[in-house]
Amino acid sequence: MPYQAGCLCGQVRIMIDAEPMAARQCWCRLCQYLGGGSATVNVCFPADKVTTTGEVRWHESVADSGNRMRRGFCPACGTPLFSLAESRPHLTFIRAGALDDPNLKAPEAIIWTQAAPHWAHFDPDLPHYPAQIPPDNAPCGAPASPPS
Repeated sequence: MPYQAGCLCGQVRIMIDAEPMAARQCWCRLCQYLGGGSATVNVCFPADKVTTTGEVRWHESVADSGNRMRRGFCPACGTPLFSLAESRPHLTFIRAGALDDPNLKAPEAIIWTQAAPHWAHFDPDLPHYPAQIPPDNAPCGAPASPPS
């Protein structure tokens, strides 16, 4: 520790001064857009331990879960970097592909499998959820909803 992340062109850099709290693979329809047709892998960190240099642009929308979300990306190269849920301002979800070490934390669950295309492959060793994780199984110490 600390960990770092960033975009493809290097204009955005992210410093993380905490261990990852959880990681999930998400197949919600919005994550499929972000992943170019595949799922996204999102790693959760405490928001107050994440700092960013460089310009980040934000897109606001409502996730399949009903959560109001902000998704950050590099305006120069388009790399998806963050998801922030209005309902959980204490958490920041960083795309695993943006991490300098994408092996930092493997997904612990697969969510929104009901939205996945028929050709999607799910790791049989991970728990699968058709939508969001039930609250009693939610990582990150918050009511369950996908990072989308």
